[in-house]
Amino acid sequence: MEPLQQDDPRQFGPYATLARLWESASSVRYLAQGPDGTTVVVSAARPELAAVPAFRRRFQAEARTAERLAGGWVPEPLGSGTDEELWTASAYIPALTLREAIALAGPLPERAVRILGAALAETLSRVHATGAVLHGLAPDTVLLAADGPRLTAFGALGAAAVTQAGPGGQLSVQLGYLTPEQSTGSEPGPASDIFVLGLLLAYAATGTTPLGDADGIAHGEPELGGVPAELRPLVASCLSKLPQDRPSASTAAATLALEGAAALARDGWLPPSLVKAVESQAGAVEGLTLGVAVPHGVVVPQHGVVVPQHAAGAVAEPVGVGLPGQAPGPHPFGGRPPAGGSVPVPNATPGDRMTAALALPAARSAPPMPQAMPVPAYAPAPLPAPAHSPAKPDRRALLVGIAAGLAGVALGGGGVYAVADGESDAAPKARPAPRRTRVAGMPPEPAWRYEQPGKEGDAPPSATVWRDRVLVLTGGDQAVGVDLRTGRRLWQLKEAASLSRAVPVDDALCLVDGPTHFLWISALDGQIRHRIAKTTLAGPGETLTLGSITGWEGSTLWVTGHVKKGAALAAYFFAYDLVARKWLWRTPVTNGLPPRIPRYDLIAVRPADIVVRQDAASLTPKQRTASKGASVLLAFDRKTGKLRQSLPLPGVVPAAAVVGDTTGRLFAAAAGELHAFTSRTGARLWRLAAATPAAGQTGIFPFGKGTLRGPVLYVANRYQQVCAIDTATGRQQWRRSTEAPVWNGVPGTALSASGATVLAGDGAQLTAFAARDGRRLWKFQEAGVKDVPGGPRYVPLPGGGGRNLVVQREGTFYALPVD
Repeated sequence: MEPLQQDDPRQFGPYATLARLWESASSVRYLAQGPDGTTVVVSAARPELAAVPAFRRRFQAEARTAERLAGGWVPEPLGSGTDEELWTASAYIPALTLREAIALAGPLPERAVRILGAALAETLSRVHATGAVLHGLAPDTVLLAADGPRLTAFGALGAAAVTQAGPGGQLSVQLGYLTPEQSTGSEPGPASDIFVLGLLLAYAATGTTPLGDADGIAHGEPELGGVPAELRPLVASCLSKLPQDRPSASTAAATLALEGAAALARDGWLPPSLVKAVESQAGAVEGLTLGVAVPHGVVVPQHGVVVPQHAAGAVAEPVGVGLPGQAPGPHPFGGRPPAGGSVPVPNATPGDRMTAALALPAARSAPPMPQAMPVPAYAPAPLPAPAHSPAKPDRRALLVGIAAGLAGVALGGGGVYAVADGESDAAPKARPAPRRTRVAGMPPEPAWRYEQPGKEGDAPPSATVWRDRVLVLTGGDQAVGVDLRTGRRLWQLKEAASLSRAVPVDDALCLVDGPTHFLWISALDGQIRHRIAKTTLAGPGETLTLGSITGWEGSTLWVTGHVKKGAALAAYFFAYDLVARKWLWRTPVTNGLPPRIPRYDLIAVRPADIVVRQDAASLTPKQRTASKGASVLLAFDRKTGKLRQSLPLPGVVPAAAVVGDTTGRLFAAAAGELHAFTSRTGARLWRLAAATPAAGQTGIFPFGKGTLRGPVLYVANRYQQVCAIDTATGRQQWRRSTEAPVWNGVPGTALSASGATVLAGDGAQLTAFAARDGRRLWKFQEAGVKDVPGGPRYVPLPGGGGRNLVVQREGTFYALPVD
């Protein structure tokens, strides 16, 4: 608090200003008094910004919406200015900001954190119901009052770290935080508010921040060891890198306080030291508004200002309070410092850090200030009006990414809004963030590299990407979970050893087909949640032996096996519901080679049926003779398991690559050509001729199993060529060479998560092409390993951690930032 300056208004409507509380990036806040003696806080636009039309529209829109959302944890507005006077007023409530509370008393108790988080989440739920994004959570915009928290900023202006007027009527508003999606150039949505909520909860519970800088926000693991164990799962989920993995605001509120924040706070919620500080603050302000001298002075903790006494309309000059032996420091957000200097924060620890996400204060020590009474400084900053704030921001550019992130380290901010004159008041549109430029032709640096332990000669582990969060590896001695964001091993479980790939079940579990049991394992921590002995899966008097897993979709698993009842032994094809944990159907099929369980490859999953083909290695001589050397595809009804069709593909040998789409087309390698068939009759639709052999090359150079994306098939051949083919016509859109040595194998293909990049992996390298036009982008080879045509292949895995693609090379795994 400081005396009014010469140019400060002495009146805002009916309210007479008494003192200047503090100056934020967008406004100046005053303590004022109404004609009936009511004490209010007036937030007035900074004069240099009030002249900018874009600022005026935004300020007024936020004020209107604050009125609509008033109540609950949103302070009730008491009045606002005219078109010419930009100000809002709200009743003064004795309270400390979250930053002040942590500075005075350290981390909050678990119960207080729950109430704080539930109140914020309840408010977020109201905001998100309109499709808007809050952009208002920060340590200085959250108040702790005796009866519960209050939220005082509901838009970019209210929580701005820096607000600047630019040429041509533009307005730049830099927020005080950065979220993972903003760091990668994505549009911030309601889930961005949830990420910042997680940061605030961790800060409230520990007094420090869980992530250190812009790079940590984008890629780092939060440090949550100090968060109470009961709160840690929710905070961790709020801080998930992928927006879709974060809980909704209503879910977070219910998890924190099922009975509601108000009910939980009814009997008091703040620690005694903070209750005393709030009461002292109320008494000090009462004396100040009545013109009563305060014997020992009043301390405004947020500004480190001591006010010795007050007479009507006059306040003594402020005295800055900083660290011992230091001048008052800059405002933690890096914008204009508040009048009076820096914040004294006690109880230093060497590990305290400041994060660009919230610019939370590092925990530092300061000398005690006896007889000090805190006085708050706040005013409500309203939420963008739902009618003007769609879920997807409009054409005002949100400039984020590495450049903004690095600026945020210094300025304490993340996203930057550039608002031009004449534009709407809707939330700004996210522009793709500038990323670190990669030299053309150079491969990306792996985000991490993981080496699966094992003995020489061990078979490579089977790998499954679970929900783009965990890489689940299974082998003959154990199962392992690897964090897709960091490459760190999360868990290992010897009981889950399996030669089959793990199968994703839902948002929590994966299935591992163990030697004696089906095991439902938590993918995040490796805990076994359910187990079913395979001996109990058979019917009365039966003995069941399961073979290899054919495939899965959603909660349905398909697997082959045989059933022995008495002396009879029959092979079956089974469908199993992984969620309900029960058989859906079983259908008798022809036995394969000993041990008589046929192995099926999944060719296509369609709405009505699934198409499989028996693996060539398990065909009996009788089956080979009956098929006349052709591949025979089997279509089973998805609901009943009834065999609907047995379809031979002439000219396609049993070991040839085949893949099908959901429309009924089948694409198969036939000699050196690629053929398309209709699955209804087996008629050929088109064929892609073989390439002309190069000098000195002989033999057949077949196509491999391609990757489908919409109407395009991406497929490679043994010439090390990758092709993009229109599935309807067979027209070749482009054909490019990997420029790797020609060898006996065909490169495997995969697509990045966005579908913009095609990957071809062989024994020499991983090659990337632009999906649209086939431009060769880069090749990846790990230096120092045996990169030869006949060596271990680079196998790109489907799924894979957002913009990272996971690549396997025997027991080594890489996360490559592809998108």
